[in-house]
Amino acid sequence: MTRTRYLRGAAVVIALSAAVALAATPDPTQDRKAEGEAAKADKAPFEPFKPEAVSSNGSVTIAGRAIAYQAIAGTFIVHPKGWDDVPRDPSAEKASAPPAEEGAEPRNPTAEASMFYVAYFKSGGGAARPITFVYNGGPGSSTMWLHMGAFGPRRIVTATDVHTPAAPYAVVNNAYSLLDATDLVFIDAPGTGFSRIAGKDKEKAFYGVDADAYAFCEFISQFLSKYARWNSPKYLFGESYGTPRSAVVVNELESERSVDLNGVILLSQILSFDLSPDRPTGNPGVDLPYETVLPTYAASAWYHKKLPGQHPDLAALLTEVEQFAMGEYARALAAGSDLGTQERAAVAEKLHEYTGLPVSYILKADLRIDGGEFRQNLQEDGGLTTGRLDTRFSGPDIDPLSQRADYDPQATALSSAYVSAFNDYARRELHYGEGKTFKPSVQLFRTWNFSHQLPGQTQPFSARQGTNVMPDLANAMKLNPNLKVQLNAGYFDLATPFYQGIYEMHHLPMPQSLQSNIEYRFYESGHMVYAKDASLRQLHDNVADFIRRTSNSAS
Repeated sequence: MTRTRYLRGAAVVIALSAAVALAATPDPTQDRKAEGEAAKADKAPFEPFKPEAVSSNGSVTIAGRAIAYQAIAGTFIVHPKGWDDVPRDPSAEKASAPPAEEGAEPRNPTAEASMFYVAYFKSGGGAARPITFVYNGGPGSSTMWLHMGAFGPRRIVTATDVHTPAAPYAVVNNAYSLLDATDLVFIDAPGTGFSRIAGKDKEKAFYGVDADAYAFCEFISQFLSKYARWNSPKYLFGESYGTPRSAVVVNELESERSVDLNGVILLSQILSFDLSPDRPTGNPGVDLPYETVLPTYAASAWYHKKLPGQHPDLAALLTEVEQFAMGEYARALAAGSDLGTQERAAVAEKLHEYTGLPVSYILKADLRIDGGEFRQNLQEDGGLTTGRLDTRFSGPDIDPLSQRADYDPQATALSSAYVSAFNDYARRELHYGEGKTFKPSVQLFRTWNFSHQLPGQTQPFSARQGTNVMPDLANAMKLNPNLKVQLNAGYFDLATPFYQGIYEMHHLPMPQSLQSNIEYRFYESGHMVYAKDASLRQLHDNVADFIRRTSNSAS
């Protein structure tokens, strides 16, 4: 019995050992299956995003009348220029194509963007109703500013010219929403807000003057198709960097896609970056920025009561300063080192009258003071730094010895309120954003590709030359002589001075007859003119009137 039990036990051990050995032996079939799955994964299309759309309903009261609307928060998938929507057969392409060089790009770029938007459609409005595409700029800014501060059905309440206290913030019915005149589409640029980018060379594919404008054209084309709005009156509304974007987009839509627009509405315009007052000292020999910013210096000094003389009428003061800036001051700067001592002293005295800055400082600066220097010195006696986006705002000096202002008091005064308001509104009322991060802005300005291919040229200009999209807007107006343009600007905007916009418009390379298609509206406010309630009301009335006059349809 003992031997029998031993033999049986030994048999079991042998059987178990054989099973273990069999399990440990590699199975070629399984290996081939795994390799096949990996190969399929490698060949699968790169699809990091999927379109989204979340619908909700609401009502806004404008001029005492309730307007019901449908809101859609969602995304479109946008590809860079060169992408082909024809389905591909990689194996057939590989068999027919010549040997590719190592590192060669595939036919379709893999980079793509998921562009977030919130669309508001007036209930019962129909396709004949105007549609306006709205965006901020930066570059690198989301569109929460125009959405929550200007034209959306809800708006954030902020202080007029001081830092808005911390939460809780008040979000109220927006009596100045543009929904009484047009349906609205608020768009976040690629990478900002709830928009995202992915794929190889994704920054190169979307972060630049031309790449960005192409993405917006693709978005607009998709939107018109999805929501059957091809036959609607169409408008662009861009603020700040959104204004050069609009110039390139309207030209691209008209010249490359045969899409005529009814109008382009520009807020806080900069079309030629050589005119920026931020650091013109880096571009010696170009004096126009000092001339076109001078009226804003005067308005800012007037607001803070820093002018030595009495000027009860701001408009009259600005007319006087504009004439001096483009006359006597321009001639003095053009003279350069040939300017005589007496004339230099006379111009410095005049600049003191219009800026409130000391004559000695003006002479030390060689009659040329950039925006950061002005903001640092205007209220130096009170230890205050003046705002850039809105010079009505002030804040404590970060460094009293700094040559230029270290920060923008206006931006810090309002940002928390807008970020909090939009995050709450998107999730609570639009039902969008669960599990997602909202990016108010991304730092792109220093890495942005400012090279730009002008109309009629085959290659973009080098980024060494200041970006200038004035030819784009002019070309769009020549291709579509019915295109109307409205420029809106704040007197206290030191980022994109109001007179700079006037100068640009008066120098568009187009027939004089088309100048009558441009209209101008000015406000006693800053870059975000809607940050002042009275100016927001004026902005609404001006833009709504513009749309009604140019849409050829009842809203």
